[in-house]
Amino acid sequence: MASNMEMALFTDVEIIFGLSILILLIFHRIKLSPVLGFLVTGIIAGPHMLGIINEVEQVEILAELGIILLLFTIGVEMSIKELWEIKRLVLVGGGLQVVSTIILVYYIALYVGYSSGTALFLGFLVSLSSTAIVLKLLQEKGEMPTPHGKISLGILIFQDIIIVPMILLAPILAGVPSNSDDSTIAFLLKGLGIILFVIISARWIMPELLFRIAKTRNRELFLLAILFTVFGTAWLTSKAGLSLALGAFLAGLIISESEYSHQAIGNMLPFKDVFISFFFVSIGMLMDVSFFLDNITILLILAVVVLLLKSATSGLVTFILGYPLRTTIITGLTLSQVGEFSFILSSFGREFGLLNDDLYQTFLAVSIVTMAATPFVMTFSHDFSRKVLEWTKNPIFINGLYSKSMAPVKEDEELQDHLIIIGYGFNGKTVSNAAKTAGIPYVIIETNPETVRHEKNQGERIYYGDATHEVVLDSANIKAARVLVVGISDFIATRAIINVAKRMNPEIHIIARTRYMNEIRTLSQMGADEVIPEEYETSVEIFSRLLKKYLVPEEEIYKFTREIRANGYSMLRRHPIEENKGVFIVTNQTFITYNL
Repeated sequence: MASNMEMALFTDVEIIFGLSILILLIFHRIKLSPVLGFLVTGIIAGPHMLGIINEVEQVEILAELGIILLLFTIGVEMSIKELWEIKRLVLVGGGLQVVSTIILVYYIALYVGYSSGTALFLGFLVSLSSTAIVLKLLQEKGEMPTPHGKISLGILIFQDIIIVPMILLAPILAGVPSNSDDSTIAFLLKGLGIILFVIISARWIMPELLFRIAKTRNRELFLLAILFTVFGTAWLTSKAGLSLALGAFLAGLIISESEYSHQAIGNMLPFKDVFISFFFVSIGMLMDVSFFLDNITILLILAVVVLLLKSATSGLVTFILGYPLRTTIITGLTLSQVGEFSFILSSFGREFGLLNDDLYQTFLAVSIVTMAATPFVMTFSHDFSRKVLEWTKNPIFINGLYSKSMAPVKEDEELQDHLIIIGYGFNGKTVSNAAKTAGIPYVIIETNPETVRHEKNQGERIYYGDATHEVVLDSANIKAARVLVVGISDFIATRAIINVAKRMNPEIHIIARTRYMNEIRTLSQMGADEVIPEEYETSVEIFSRLLKKYLVPEEEIYKFTREIRANGYSMLRRHPIEENKGVFIVTNQTFITYNL
């Protein structure tokens, strides 16, 4: 029979679900972010407003599971190779962002009148951004592969690591001897051991283990193995003094190196979506509504100051890394909020007397306001960056700090009838290799300074710049180009590039890649001659291979796939019977088309 505590938790979970459904329906109708809806749910149901949630600590445990599963899915979608590629963003970007924010907050707090220990601790708190909110919103918007998505991820990874030294320093700042038994050397050795464990597991242990489990065709066994890996790695990093969330991210990296990563993430997504909602609800519960209303003016002013300060530091670091102003602004605004790990750190501040009750409540209120503002700020960042760029023609701001050293040389202005490739990711590399093989003259434009420098040294005709600006496309001699291929993941930048390119050269043939079907019509209307949607192309490839299995002649397959791609994949977007296009019937391993 269930205990009173278990029934109370069950009741609280049911209240959260019911209230969330109601609020999310309202927020969907008025087109507000679900993240904001969950925060409002927590505020309403929490102990400081209606007080209908009794087991707040239990809800926080469910919230911790949400963070763990979110970081796991992020890790699965990456790989150790991709993480290694952003090491500069993690170490240099993350380090500069944290240090610069701490210094600024420290001097501001000293000026206001706080002690040096409290001022430095406030710098620690403000320097951390929200991994859960930022990564969730970037995933929803499909912006994880974009430059600002990768920079944000790199900085957030560093923040998740630096939280441990911050916790160890808290008692020292308060003048209390540290109770930690771990020396700096022991901490570093543990970290090194975890790195080796991740590499060995990803390379040899996990692929073999998952292969044997997959052979059983037992879905429950596979799910248990994934859960064991996630929580086991999180527990391991926690015992080493690191965060549970970082361990979950490493578990995702381990599984990402196996061929079973897609199945793993498919199993975890429903759990992640449920538990991450508890995280946002638990954050809302911390809000003391009466304290907020009594001090609303000063709290809102402080929230704006924090948003501006963090946007400035994160943006400045991005600019120092060599990225153009557009990426700088979007990244700065993306990381402008205070993070969830700051709440964990703040509890140590209260314990050691670095934060009194009023300062603690002020910190909580300001942090929650910045979190609630994040969906609006991230949406606003793209339009704001475009408007700012309309005010400046300075090439350093437009293209980044290293644009002069990576600018096109004079002879490339003489290119005629050439191909311009925007972005040097997987698609850009594939297109450039094909062009090189076919003897087609081409030039590549890329916003990652490291990629540009490396590929230039390899003899590639690649230049640094943001192709949303006329001056960048002009440097690639777009007026004499025949074809422009846009292979980047940032759909907002893709729109801007197409618009600028068509204005500069109305005759240029534009081929654009998109992840989303609903972008086909928009990009076509803006001037793209061909739009390649990843979702449809996957379907076409699957069906063409299916036809080969049924021994359909190559000529027929080619004709059929060409018809599918015609008119913006219109055949796939409508029912064949309704459009009177005919259906395929399989008879004796041949396809016969019957017109209806």
